[in-house]
Amino acid sequence: MPEIDGTTPPYLRIVAELRRRIASGELGPGDRVPSTRQLVREWGVAMATASRALTALRQEGLLRAVPGVGMVVAGSEPAPPGRGGRVEVRRGPAHGVTRDQMVRTAIGIADSEGLAGLSMRRIATDLDVPTMSLYRQVRGKEHLLLLMADAAFAAHRVPGTLPPGWRAQLELLCRLQWSIYCRHPWLAQVISLTRPLMAPHAVAHTECALRALAGCGLDPHTQLHLVAALANHVRGAAVTLQQGAEAEQDTGLTDDEWMVAQADVFGRLLAAGEFPYLARLSRSAIDLTVDSLFEFGLQRLLDGIAALVRP
Repeated sequence: MPEIDGTTPPYLRIVAELRRRIASGELGPGDRVPSTRQLVREWGVAMATASRALTALRQEGLLRAVPGVGMVVAGSEPAPPGRGGRVEVRRGPAHGVTRDQMVRTAIGIADSEGLAGLSMRRIATDLDVPTMSLYRQVRGKEHLLLLMADAAFAAHRVPGTLPPGWRAQLELLCRLQWSIYCRHPWLAQVISLTRPLMAPHAVAHTECALRALAGCGLDPHTQLHLVAALANHVRGAAVTLQQGAEAEQDTGLTDDEWMVAQADVFGRLLAAGEFPYLARLSRSAIDLTVDSLFEFGLQRLLDGIAALVRP
């Protein structure tokens, strides 16, 4: 192992420090390692540098990616032997990587680290191919995001048989979209209503929603706005999923644990008497979660559509 000094590239210094923590037992199997954002703040490096360090440790077999959690220390089993204690990795031919493999790899990275950890270089590192070879499969990152979104929706297709009634059909569609966002929180940052992605499997949801409202006596303008309002409600609630995942990675605290940690600060704020209505609510047994916001908003929107639908 080369000696670490002031001339060592930053990513290798991060690798050496994390490797030391793992070897000393400071980080044990299953423990979450610092996220790319934490490494950026701690070491003052670029996001790509932090991501490269985690990728290097992952290739050594010291880390593994857990969807929705991030990078954790791998099990205690030793990594395959190689020269100098490093894993021997053979570089395959670039033409051997398919578009499907590239998209699956990109989705795996985004699921575990968010879009901030996704780059063409990172995908190439995980696939062990030259970065430029990926451009034989996609035109650029925007094209890749389109393919990722389409693949996410394709894995949860609209059922061929839908329940009777416009409300049941729209509710099924919204719940299906919610399940997709929960599985892939980064998707909320990719989807846009003003500049919609031309992803066939996502467009199928819009088509199905319009079909549900087709016989409700609504003009096209109203139909489209109702469908967009429902989709935007689901997406808006899903934005919180990614924010929560990033905050948990950075702080190591779940939403409930964070609220407990802030209890004293919140109590002092309410004790000042400036927010009496909020203080009254805080003493009640109210369970406000992302899921409850999604459910409450969905039902109120459907109630509103019911008022517009003609018998």
